[in-house]
Amino acid sequence: MVKTLPPLAREVVEAVAIEHGVCIRPVPMRRVNLHTGETERVDVPCGHTLASVCPPCAEHKRKLRAVQCAQGWHLDSEPVIERADPDAEQRYLIELRAKAQARRDRVEVHGPDDGGDLAWWDGLLLELDREIERAGVVGTLKTGDQPSRRTRSTRRRQDVPDLPRRPVENRTVGRTFLGRGGKTFRPSIFLTLTLDSYGKVRADGTPVDPATYDYRRAARDALHFSKLVDRFVQNLRRFVGFDVQYFATVEPQRRLAPHLHMAIRGTISRAELRQVAAATYHQVWWPPTDTVVYPNGRLPVWDAAAGDGGGYVDRDTGVVLPTWDEALDAIGQDDAAEPLHVARFGEQVHAEGVLADSPDARRCIGYLTKYLIKNVAECHTAQSDAQRAHVERLADALRYEPCSPTCANWLRYGVQPKNPRPGLVPGFCKGKAHRREHLGYGGRRVLVSRRWSGKTLADHKADRKAWVLARLAEAGISTTRPEDPTGVYVWERAGPGDPDVKPLDHRLLVLIEERVRQRALLDQATQTITDLSATGRAA
Repeated sequence: MVKTLPPLAREVVEAVAIEHGVCIRPVPMRRVNLHTGETERVDVPCGHTLASVCPPCAEHKRKLRAVQCAQGWHLDSEPVIERADPDAEQRYLIELRAKAQARRDRVEVHGPDDGGDLAWWDGLLLELDREIERAGVVGTLKTGDQPSRRTRSTRRRQDVPDLPRRPVENRTVGRTFLGRGGKTFRPSIFLTLTLDSYGKVRADGTPVDPATYDYRRAARDALHFSKLVDRFVQNLRRFVGFDVQYFATVEPQRRLAPHLHMAIRGTISRAELRQVAAATYHQVWWPPTDTVVYPNGRLPVWDAAAGDGGGYVDRDTGVVLPTWDEALDAIGQDDAAEPLHVARFGEQVHAEGVLADSPDARRCIGYLTKYLIKNVAECHTAQSDAQRAHVERLADALRYEPCSPTCANWLRYGVQPKNPRPGLVPGFCKGKAHRREHLGYGGRRVLVSRRWSGKTLADHKADRKAWVLARLAEAGISTTRPEDPTGVYVWERAGPGDPDVKPLDHRLLVLIEERVRQRALLDQATQTITDLSATGRAA
């Protein structure tokens, strides 16, 4: 017998907030006008991308991604991307950075002076770089000695087909075709790529024979899937001869292997796409992990006196483990060395042509953004014991598989991770790929090329706000507040114990009322514009 209890007041408030699209985890912020000293407290949406954390914010982000995908998919002209000229503050910070760099270089050559030692100047340069970034400058400066880049032979593997290379034109827009009656159209591509099979699976994605299912290869493919996608895009651009632009999302299949959905601007034949996919691979040149050198009972220990700044040593012999660079050097010196793993796509390559503003285009955009508000593991929730066991076996395969050069699991195989530090324990790496909710995939869920729409996600958000304000202004409704034109504003986080920060329930109620009022204003503006249009047509 199930007894139904009345809903809790807090749950009702959250349900109403979600219904009206109000963030249920607003962040209390304080905006200070440095010119007048006036302070205003504002609740800012948390901006989370997962519906399990904040459904309104996640849905808002998903819709922004859908707009971004739609605006860039079928462009008929090249997107224009311009960089703003540096302002006075940015110029001043760069000049200050130049003086500090010159002083630091003199200290490196001649030794410490009255201004400080090398470590002090390095700390100052780091702080200046942060200030430059906060001032709105994008990118990092290349200063000091640049680390030498490791190179290996670029000779293609013999077990993959050759891929011809064409000069890449500086264009991103696809070809225009002439149809019947002189009508022109510019189709684009919706592409789906999957990984190879690891064993036969049932309709629910579980293995027919778990004992022979290759979980190790499945784990490694998931860990390095993002690199394989990068290689595919690079090969595709070189093969078709123009700067291919794409909007792609990564999600798992029912068998839990990641696969790629990609909206590509312009048309490319299915034969060419299959040829590029078959010729694409990613080799992982890492130390071997076939043999467990240090099981859990006798793991290496940290020795602060080992190496340069400390390192891990054998607890029985005191021998220092090879560093990451030393392990890679050993691979480079071995002519017979083989890559730890080679990631490839499977034979299934699905591609379909899509026209702009068509039902197919809207369907594909919805499919591309459908699962962005969920974790990777939430896309296909385990509903049976077989599915739960499948997840557990994949998680076990991922537990001790190194996810990156800095992964703690390298200690298990007798190699110090890159940039080692005390407290590393194999099997407890905090990398994103090892978390159960990511199923081995540690890359970004949304992959957007730089020249897709000519706008950032913040630009698309600003466009939406500008559209709403324009509609209100067109209907004669003003929502702008006068601000001090000479004011300089600083934002800071307000603490939960501050006297002007009300309890969360109180703030949610205020935000709900504000959203209802805003929606009423927008509905009023829409109705006013509709009435004016009808009056104009009647006249």
